Amino acid sequence: MAKLRTAVKKIRTKNAGPFWLTIDIFCEKPGVYDAISSSIKTEHIAQLFQTPVENIKRFDISDLCVVKFSLPRPQTQGCRHDSDMHGSSYAALVGELEY
Repeated sequence: MAKLRTAVKKIRTKNAGPFWLTIDIFCEKPGVYDAISSSIKTEHIAQLFQTPVENIKRFDISDLCVVKFSLPRPQTQGCRHDSDMHGSSYAALVGELEY
């Protein structure tokens, strides 16, 4: 098995408002997209971020070769307990998943 970050073009996280984060997994080719889309399960993301699977929204966009996940932020953006205002550390964690 290989790390996800070695197979894809880019993994990006961004705010989707103060209460949600979006994780984008950009694949360079349709074959890579197919492999990633079928092997990375929503349950893997839920387990990684200790979030109930029913709280995660998944979008498979084959025309763009992108798999997206949106999930609630563990802390409201900008609150005193928020240690990652932009959610950028989530990309690094997703990149360590094996597929």
